[in-house]
Amino acid sequence: MSVHLCQFHRMKIEEVIKQSRFESSLHKAVVNLMYTGNWIRDVHQRALKPFDILPQHYNILRIMHGRHPHPASPGEVKEVMLDKGPDLTRLLDKLQNLGWIDRKACPDNRRKTHLVLTKKGKEMVGELSAAILKESRLLEGNLSAKESEQLSTLLDKLRGQSERKN
Repeated sequence: MSVHLCQFHRMKIEEVIKQSRFESSLHKAVVNLMYTGNWIRDVHQRALKPFDILPQHYNILRIMHGRHPHPASPGEVKEVMLDKGPDLTRLLDKLQNLGWIDRKACPDNRRKTHLVLTKKGKEMVGELSAAILKESRLLEGNLSAKESEQLSTLLDKLRGQSERKN
């Protein structure tokens, strides 16, 4: 475990960011959520670094694995990605160059592209998932199963307000 990633492991957000005043409890929660999300992203990036890919690449592979053996269009992948940045084509290019996905013309509509996970890509999903799990072990034991479900429910509830407005 890296000191960099774990040094603030047991500290309250006020101590970590050296700020004791927040506009409201909700503001404090949002700051904590953003900090914690970035901290988890850093854990995942460290796990993926030996493979020279980004968390977005891993996310695409997980999406493709979930649909395997059925193809998906780039639009369908982007719709469910965790980070919907504008560079999907570049991300797909790298995965194709690595031999982990294939792009094929849709038989019903030649203007449409189908993405499929290759055999090598399917194997890599397992290897990458194991690396992520190994690095994520530092999260184990911090929350019970009940607390994890409660946190997920609260995050859904928080996000629900903005989803209704969009």
